[in-house]
Amino acid sequence: MSDGTIERLLRMKMSWASTVIVLIGKRTHERRWVDWEIKLANRLGKRIVGVYARGGTEADIPPALKKYGDAIKNWNAESVISAIEGADSSFEAPDGSPAPPLHAGTTSRC
Repeated sequence: MSDGTIERLLRMKMSWASTVIVLIGKRTHERRWVDWEIKLANRLGKRIVGVYARGGTEADIPPALKKYGDAIKNWNAESVISAIEGADSSFEAPDGSPAPPLHAGTTSRC
């Protein structure tokens, strides 16, 4: 498949979602389309939640997730659901312990 076709298919699939989940596993940050998908999600105004897969480490976090992620969670159903729903925007280490945010939050003025 051409890159253009892949991009079109990914845009179509992502357009209906309110939240994009990024699984953080071994070498996620090296995968060809991961950063592109995260940047697209950001442009589309989607909530972006990273979830550590078993064996995923902080070194496996994709650069775009570090920049645009709304939350990062370990593999725990309650915390992942809370992040998807927007009730929890915290960042966690792979073991579930609290971690500092990877980027400064955005603020707006009215």
